[in-house]
Amino acid sequence: MHIFDIIAVLIFFSGLFIFLNTFYLKLPSSIGLSILALILSLLVLVFGRMFPEFHLAEQVKAYDMEEVLVRFVLSVMLFAGALNIDFGKLGDQLVPVLVLAFFGVLISTSVIGTLIYYLLDFMNIELHYIGCLVFGALISSTDPVAITKMIQRHKLSSELENKISGEALLNGGIAIILALVLVSLYKEEVVSGSLSLGGSIWVFIRDLGGGLIAGLFFGWLGYKALKYIDNDEAQVEVLVTMALVMVGSFVAHYLSISSMMVAVISGLVIRNSETSTDGESAVGYYVFKFWQLMEESLAAMLFVLIGFEMLVIPLRLDYFAAGFFALNIVLFGRWLSVFLPIKLMSRSHAFDNGTISVLSWGALRGGLPVAVSLSLSGFNGQEIIVTMTYVVVVCSVLYQGLTLGRLMRSYQAKQVQNQSS
Repeated sequence: MHIFDIIAVLIFFSGLFIFLNTFYLKLPSSIGLSILALILSLLVLVFGRMFPEFHLAEQVKAYDMEEVLVRFVLSVMLFAGALNIDFGKLGDQLVPVLVLAFFGVLISTSVIGTLIYYLLDFMNIELHYIGCLVFGALISSTDPVAITKMIQRHKLSSELENKISGEALLNGGIAIILALVLVSLYKEEVVSGSLSLGGSIWVFIRDLGGGLIAGLFFGWLGYKALKYIDNDEAQVEVLVTMALVMVGSFVAHYLSISSMMVAVISGLVIRNSETSTDGESAVGYYVFKFWQLMEESLAAMLFVLIGFEMLVIPLRLDYFAAGFFALNIVLFGRWLSVFLPIKLMSRSHAFDNGTISVLSWGALRGGLPVAVSLSLSGFNGQEIIVTMTYVVVVCSVLYQGLTLGRLMRSYQAKQVQNQSS
């Protein structure tokens, strides 16, 4: 199967899924797409068993998705997410959002990774501890598109809404960057046989520090170009931002630094730089709409990939059992990663009573964890990571997504009751 055939199939099913969900299911996009992806999984599995002569599994496995996912899909989605983060609009919520996003991901990764390591050891499934941390990091990434659209349907307090949307936007980038840095750390350990503390620190400095410097440079370069254009030519601005992401990813791959870090930092720099001469943002309206379209389209394609995962992952009962146990561990890790920072910050910052509940239960998993898990070609333990990711993402979106509205309505009722009393 040629790469263009794969792209055509993904685009076809993405368009079909969005059409069916928009006009028939009428569910929030992530929930509707997850249901359709689950149906596709079953249909693909049945078709493969009924007509083995088509060799669907072999055709899907034959193509290595790593470069496409890492150097294009993830970079584009993280740049688009960073482009929506306006630090100025967060105001007083900036510090809580940064603390929740950064330290929350670290807490979640360490808790989930450690508990998964002992769970798999108990189930006699072999996975290196760093591999467990990779899973903990990638599954800590939440879906900002899903949660942002969900909270827009409910009239939450502006402070809580800013915390939720801001944390979701930053969380995805930080978690994915950490996951891929841990992958680099694992590869260095495999190559060297044993990785020292100094070697581990060097990997982090090289990937994150190099990505930060390159991201600042490309962000500054993009801002200067957009400021010069000054919103006069929309197509030029779009091409400039596309070129920045593509070239930034190429340079990062050539220098062996984190391309995800480059994409996130350049997007943040462009979005939060000073405004142009007439007081408008250096980034034009059509640029925002273009990258929003790219983000949502790629997210839809990733949900289609979830459907085809049934051909990739081994149908082992113990792997799926580990996935269902992992779902509970992931929920606990998310709650702890929200609970601890909020309790520590509650002395200096005000938090609504429902903040911990809404932030914990509103952490829907989307396409980013799927993309990272599928990009781990050659990674020892990819099969168990992909299986657990598949189970957690599908169950998270369906279970949490279908009940999140009820939680938000309960929060609203309590707010109204408190105000009236």
